[in-house]
Amino acid sequence: MSSTVGLAAWLRLTLIPGIGGESQRKLLAAFGLPEHIFAAGRQATREVIGQRAELLFDFDPSEAVDRSITWASQPGQSILTLGDEAYPQSLLEIADPPNVLYVRGNPALLQKRGLAMVGSRNATPQGLQTAESFAKALAAEGLCIISGLALGIDAAAHRGALAAGGETIAVIGTGADRMYPARNKDLALIIAERGAIVSEFPLGTPVMSANFPRRNRIISGLSCGVLVVEAAPESGSLITARLAGEQGREVFAIPGSIHSPVARGCHRLIKQGAKLVETASDVLEELGHMIPPDTLLESPSTPSASPVLTALGHDPCSLDELLERTGLSTDQLLGDLLTLELSGQVSTLPGNRFQRLN
Repeated sequence: MSSTVGLAAWLRLTLIPGIGGESQRKLLAAFGLPEHIFAAGRQATREVIGQRAELLFDFDPSEAVDRSITWASQPGQSILTLGDEAYPQSLLEIADPPNVLYVRGNPALLQKRGLAMVGSRNATPQGLQTAESFAKALAAEGLCIISGLALGIDAAAHRGALAAGGETIAVIGTGADRMYPARNKDLALIIAERGAIVSEFPLGTPVMSANFPRRNRIISGLSCGVLVVEAAPESGSLITARLAGEQGREVFAIPGSIHSPVARGCHRLIKQGAKLVETASDVLEELGHMIPPDTLLESPSTPSASPVLTALGHDPCSLDELLERTGLSTDQLLGDLLTLELSGQVSTLPGNRFQRLN
C-alpha cells in the first residue's frame, strides 16, 4: 500500500471538489503520480484540464486528508490507490477505475475471482430464496459473491455467501464509514468482519441517488460475470448488466413468470444475449469452473408432491383461485397453506394472495 506521504497526495487529488475522475485521470496520464501533479504548478496543470486546475492549488482538503489517513490506520480499515500493488487487477481493465478505494474488511478479497449478483430491491419471496440459494452454492465453490448491500436481492446474495462460509464483497454508494440502508446494518457489520465493504466515495459521503448507479461499474468490474436474479425493466440492475457487457464480463439472467414485473428485466437481458440460468451449475460451467459433477446444484424449484403446491404453481395466486383449482374446502385449504407457510414453502402476500417459494 502507499506510504503515508504518497497516500496523502492521492487523497488530496481525489478530495478536491470539482476535480472529477476524468480530470484526475488526465492529470495522472500527463504527470504520473499525484505528487508530480502538484509539483508541476498552475500553468502546466491548466494546460491539461483548463481553469479547473486552479482548484488544485486554491482548495485545501488537509482536514479531510488527515481524517482519511486516521481512519485507514484503524484495524480492519484501509485505503487502496491506483498506484498500489494491492489494487484489484480486474478494475485496471475497466475504462474508468476509481483512483481511490476505501475498504472495510479484507482488501485481499478484491483480488479474488468473483461473481456479481444483483436484482430488485422489491424482490418476491421466491426471488429472495433463489438469490440466497444460488449465492450459497456459488460461494461454496469458491466464488466471491459481489453485490451492493441494497435491500432485496443484494442482501439475499450476501446472506447466502455468508451462510456457506464463503466470501462476499459489498460495494456501496456512500462513504465507507456510513451504514446504508439502516435495515442492513447488522449484515454490513458481518460483511466487514468476514468479507469486505468497498467505496470510492470520500468518508462521510451521505446518501445521494447519483452515486448508486455510479458504483455499479465497480460491482461489475470486480467480477468475472454478473448474475441478475430479478429486475424491473428500468432497474439499476440492468445498468450493472450493461456495464458488465461493456467491460467484457459474462452476463447471466434467471427467467421468471411472464406475469411478474420483476422478471421482465431478466427476460429483456436474455433477449439481448444474456445467458439463461436455471441452476448454479449453469454459471459455474460457463465460467469454466472445475467442480465434481455430483456437487452441482439442482434448480431450487424442485417439484413437490403437495397438491396445493402443484395447484399454486410458480405465480402469485389468490385464495379463490386456489379453491377453484384444488376443489378443497376453505378450512382445509387454509390449513394446508398454513402448514406450507410454516415449513417455508409458501409465503402470504398482500391482498390474500400466496406465493410458492420452492
